[in-house]
Amino acid sequence: MPSFDPAAYGPVFESLLSTDRRRPLDAGQPNSAARAALESLTVDSAFAHGADNGNRKPVTDSDMAACCISGVWLLHDFLDESHSLSQKIDTTSGSYWHGIMHRREGDFSNAKYWFRHVGRHLVFELLADNLQSTSFDPFAFVDECQAAVRGKSNAPAPCLDIQQLEWELLFDYCYRAAIGQVDV
Repeated sequence: MPSFDPAAYGPVFESLLSTDRRRPLDAGQPNSAARAALESLTVDSAFAHGADNGNRKPVTDSDMAACCISGVWLLHDFLDESHSLSQKIDTTSGSYWHGIMHRREGDFSNAKYWFRHVGRHLVFELLADNLQSTSFDPFAFVDECQAAVRGKSNAPAPCLDIQQLEWELLFDYCYRAAIGQVDV
C-alpha cells in the first residue's frame, strides 16, 4: 500500500486525517470527538495553509475541495453529513464519494447506482495498479463488501484494506485536483 501522509494536506486536514483510516465496511460509529472540528471545517479553513514561498494554496476547483470535506466526514463515520455534501457535488468524484457512502451504509444497490454515475475514474486505475491487477471493478467490490458485511465471506480483511486504499487515493486525488495539481 502506498504511504499516506496526513501532514501533506495541511494542519487542518492533518488533525482530522491522523486517525485510523481503516474504517469498517458498515456505517461504523460516528467519532464524536471529531464532531466540533468537522462542523467548523470549511473549504477556506481547510485549504488556508501556506504553500511554497509561504503563499496560501489557492483552491482552483471548489467541487474537488468539497469532495475532500465530504470524504473527511465519511472517514469519521458521519455518513449523513458526508451524504448531504456529496449529493450536492455534480462531478464524477462527488458521485464516487456518494457511492462509497451508500456502500458503507449497506444500501448496495444505491451504491452501484452512484458508481454508474462515476463511469471511469482515475482512482480505479490507481487502485488496479496498487492491487497489481489489470482493472478495478467498483461493482464487484460492492458485491464483495456486501458478502463480507452479511457474513457470507470468510475474508473481510481484504475488503477493509482495499476500502482504506480507495479512500486514501480518492482523497489525495481530490485534494490535488482542488489545488490545481491534477487535471480532472
